Amino acid sequence: MAINVSMTVNGNPVSAEIDPRTLLVQFLRENLSLTGTHVGCDTSQCGACTVIVNGNAVKSCSALAAQFQGAQVTTIEGVAAADGTLHPMQAAFKECHGLQCGFCTPGMIMCAIDMVQRHPDASEHDIREHLGGNMCRCTGYHNIVKAVQVGAANMGGA
Repeated sequence: MAINVSMTVNGNPVSAEIDPRTLLVQFLRENLSLTGTHVGCDTSQCGACTVIVNGNAVKSCSALAAQFQGAQVTTIEGVAAADGTLHPMQAAFKECHGLQCGFCTPGMIMCAIDMVQRHPDASEHDIREHLGGNMCRCTGYHNIVKAVQVGAANMGGA
C-alpha cells in the first residue's frame, strides 16, 4: 500500500507515492535524485544524512518521509545561491580545507549551518560539541572546526 507524501524541498514543492516505510533519506535520494545527502551508517550515528527540516537539523536516515508531510526540507543541494555562489559555510569548508574524501561534508555543513543559526557566537568547544554527532574519518576535525568558525563569521555570526 502506497501513501502520498508532499513537502517543499529546496524551495520546490514535491509530491510522490511512496511505501509508508520509506525513510526521508531514501525519498530524497531515490525519488528526488538529491544524492548529496549521504547514507553512512543507517543508524543516525555518523551524521552524513543530515538535512534541515523546518529550521532544525535532522538525521534523515532514521526518520520516515511521511513524518514530514508539508515540511520545508533543505538539503546540501539547496544551500548555494541560484547562480551557483556557494553558501558561506560551503565556501569556508573549501577555503579552510575542511574536507578530504568529502563523504561527511554535506552532513557537516548542514549541521554547522543549523548550529550557527542557533548559536552564532559559538566557541571552538561549542562547535566541537555540536559536531559530535557527525563523524569524519579523514580530517581529524581541526580544519572542519576552523571552517565552521570562518563560515560562522561570514554568515554574520562569531
